[in-house]
Parts: sequence; structure tokens; C-alpha cells
Amino acid sequence: MAAKKIDPERYREIRNAKARRDFFIEDSLEAGVVLTGTEVKSIRNGRAHINDAFIRIDKGEILLYHAHIEEYLYGNINNHIPYRPRKLILHKKEIQKLKVAMQSGGKTLVPLRIYFKKGLVKIQVALCKGKKLYDKREDLKKKAILRDIERIMKD
Repeated sequence: MAAKKIDPERYREIRNAKARRDFFIEDSLEAGVVLTGTEVKSIRNGRAHINDAFIRIDKGEILLYHAHIEEYLYGNINNHIPYRPRKLILHKKEIQKLKVAMQSGGKTLVPLRIYFKKGLVKIQVALCKGKKLYDKREDLKKKAILRDIERIMKD
């Protein structure tokens, strides 16, 4: 039996697994990221995590915090810092729109996924509102019901 082939598309995208579970996603947009060379190489190898990441607007700039991009395995002493804040690139009008939406009440910016688009690293940023515990329970009930229906239909 032949060994399984590694799917090259698997590491093309890094997703935030907690985002859809913990937040209602209202609006999303695409942003560029300011990265160093070793960070891009680590992302290309699938060595990044954004599950605990969040985004803040400071002095008219959007910054990504707590995104873990592992040090590049073949890097040298000039390798990057894994948890440093990273600047996101958006138009001023988009930044202002997000700032107003966040100040209007109870909303936050969350990264949904990191992916490559024409050789550049992009982040899908979502304007979200937090779910309550009972909302999460309702989602689990719906998933269980759908799973049971699919199981019955299969037989």
C-alpha cells in the first residue's frame, strides 16, 4: 500500500477554529499584513496559529496581537519574534468604519483566516459580537440534530 500523499493545499490557509464558535460574525474584509521574510516562510509551511489572536486599533493603525507564527526552522540569529504585534494594511476609510462600529457597542475585531493571494499573505478580518453561553448551547443542539438526521437518512 502506498503512503498517503501530502496535500499541498492543506497549508495554504490557517483558520481560527474558535471564531465561529465564540462570535456572531457580522462583517468581514480582507487586509494585508506587514511581515518579515522568515514569518512568510513559516506561514507557507503551516506553522502559525491565530486561535487566541485579536485585533486593536491604536493611533489610526490596526494591529494584530497574539498571533503565533513559529520561528522559521532554517532561520538564523535574525529570526523573528513569534508573538510580536503585526500591522495590518487597510484603507483609512475602512479603518474609520471599523473604529466607529467597535465604539457603537460590544463588537470586536477577530482574524478568521490567514491565506495567500497572488503570493501575498492576507488576513480575513471579521467584525464580531460575542456569543453568550446559551447561544453556544443552541448551536450544539442544532449540530446534534443535524447529525442525527444525516445518520437516519444514511440508513
